[in-house]
Amino acid sequence: MTPARRISLIAGSVALLGLAGLAIAQIAGNDRGVPPIDSSANYEVGNVAVDVSAKTADQARTFGWRLAQRRAWKTLWAKVNNQPEANAPNLGDGALDSMVAGIEVEDEQIGAHRYIAHLGVLFDRSRAAQALGQAQAGVRSVPMLVIPVMWSGGAPQSFEHRTEWQKAWARFRSGGSPIDYVRPVGTGLDPLVLNAAQAGRPGRGLWRNLLDQYGASDVVMPTVQLVRQYPGGPVVAHFSALHGPDGDVIARFDLSASDSDHLPRMLDEGVRRIDEAYGQALRDGRLRTDSSLIVEPAAVPALPEEPTVEADSAIALAGAPSTFLVQVDTPDDPALVQIQASLRALPGVKAVATDSVALGGISVLRVAYDGDPQVFRTALASAGYTVQDTGGGLRLTRPK
Repeated sequence: MTPARRISLIAGSVALLGLAGLAIAQIAGNDRGVPPIDSSANYEVGNVAVDVSAKTADQARTFGWRLAQRRAWKTLWAKVNNQPEANAPNLGDGALDSMVAGIEVEDEQIGAHRYIAHLGVLFDRSRAAQALGQAQAGVRSVPMLVIPVMWSGGAPQSFEHRTEWQKAWARFRSGGSPIDYVRPVGTGLDPLVLNAAQAGRPGRGLWRNLLDQYGASDVVMPTVQLVRQYPGGPVVAHFSALHGPDGDVIARFDLSASDSDHLPRMLDEGVRRIDEAYGQALRDGRLRTDSSLIVEPAAVPALPEEPTVEADSAIALAGAPSTFLVQVDTPDDPALVQIQASLRALPGVKAVATDSVALGGISVLRVAYDGDPQVFRTALASAGYTVQDTGGGLRLTRPK
């Protein structure tokens, strides 16, 4: 690995840590809300163990990162293609360098001639697509609303307060997962409607309203129960991967941490294994959406035949439902809540869901509108927005 490449990877890791610090700083002073740190489409392979020796400490670290890339590639290929790692094609270091977007150091020990570490490797999705083959575009779940429930001290919590379990799900990079997770931030109305009590309610009417509000079609409730042996001592965690409003059990397993300092890493491993369990259930056909959550469209009376409209016509039928991806500036959480409220107040808007949140940047909202798309643009302009077409959605700005 060249010095320039190594510096680039180190800078990438520092940048990722800087983003994490920024996200934490933005929610400081508030005990609710953990925005997902990384919602990019990068593939991530974490907890890659390496133990190498060389003539110098710098060489040992370089060899360790090279080895981590090779091992992570085989793991990623096997996961995407649902085949054994032994079947993964062997790629040269140059090809891997071009696909790796960054390397995260989870923990490392550096000696004079030895390097021992656990590393996370990020692969750029677009650059890795050809090498991964067509299987990457295979089975994909419907949008799944995530309600992480943590039991600690005999009481359950979800978004009522910021928990270590919610933080673990915010840290998880879902780009390489076959599950389309919809991860709420935990602010605004989230603590009121996505609490631990809701996770145990079977009523389908409320569930349908919630899923529609968040732009999801189904729900998963990853649950963890923490049992502390004594204050500051070992922690045993009982994990459950639950699915659907009735909490169907997909998988259960236990993990342990030697003390509270190792709790975040144990929870990250729990998220990873739960994601694998959901992915396997999807491939096995066990992650089917409950039919009671599916809203059947109302029967529409037959209309008299109209003259044929050319296929390239941009005219939409009045009353036809449309979905828009809307980009908006969100300098802080109150601004995001205000924009969501202003969009929901527009006539014809049926739902506003958050696709991705970037506090201090540009967030993406999914707006379901019942009517002519041109009328929707006019309504946005009347509400004070400047509307720009981005080719795949709309970019909204307001005069400062």
